[in-house]
Amino acid sequence: MKPIRKAVFPVAGLGTRFLPATKANPKEMLPIVDKPLVQFAAEEAVAAGVDVLIFIIGRNKNSIPDHFDKAFELEAKLEEGNKQEMLSIVRNILPSHVECVYIRQAEALGLGHAVLCAQSVVGDEPFAVLLADDLIHCKDEDDLCCLNQMVDVYNQNHCSILGIEQVAPETVNRYGIIDSTPISSTLSKVNSIVEKPPIDRAPSNLAVVGRYILTPRIFKLLEQTQRGAGNEIQLTDAIAKLLKEESVLGYQFSGKRFDCGNKAGYLQATVELALQHPELKDDFRRYLKEFFGNEIKES
Repeated sequence: MKPIRKAVFPVAGLGTRFLPATKANPKEMLPIVDKPLVQFAAEEAVAAGVDVLIFIIGRNKNSIPDHFDKAFELEAKLEEGNKQEMLSIVRNILPSHVECVYIRQAEALGLGHAVLCAQSVVGDEPFAVLLADDLIHCKDEDDLCCLNQMVDVYNQNHCSILGIEQVAPETVNRYGIIDSTPISSTLSKVNSIVEKPPIDRAPSNLAVVGRYILTPRIFKLLEQTQRGAGNEIQLTDAIAKLLKEESVLGYQFSGKRFDCGNKAGYLQATVELALQHPELKDDFRRYLKEFFGNEIKES
């Protein structure tokens, strides 16, 4: 079986929940302290062994390729000022062996369509999909990142893997929800999947979140998939077809997911990661204690 070398990042969405901040700036470039969301996702992919990053972009997304590109003027200014630490950060956003590919999605027709746009680059290889607004953080630096865990599961099972987690029952209508048969405490065989079901019709509260490993068969199925929920081509609908042909597993990953596609989740990620930031955590914790009294616990 071919290894997971390529990852797709659908980043063409309009980010309307964050207007006016996202009027001219992609939501994926919103920073968590000092690092944009899309960089967290890219670093996770690289840590899992991916060396080709495929970004599906739309209009007003030029700051994403700019972020991962070389910045000659900025680097020259930092070098002139002997700001070596900042210069190193700018030069090493991604390792030199990693290739970035940018594909324009002319019309926002849904997640399934965005993934389909990557077909010419992915070819006949298994690949990962990462949604940057699902920030999955491993508190312990020695822990494997979410995608790395899923790659290990793929290497053992050689089939599509969906990142899943239990969500509050009243929120199932926001997700793709699976019906599954447990294999172990973290792994399940997916029997069916439905996109954003009504709360009273959801088969479970196991939700597919923004991490996937998919076999290339998904592309042919996406080509046959009609518009579904939201009048968009849904990746969930193509996965439902894939289930009839191949095994698909759901994996409950280790790590904390922040739903940065909404403002509350974004603020939670900002606060919690600021409390772990090596330069800021002490001053920020001190500020929070002053603001809230002594209610802030040590992490």
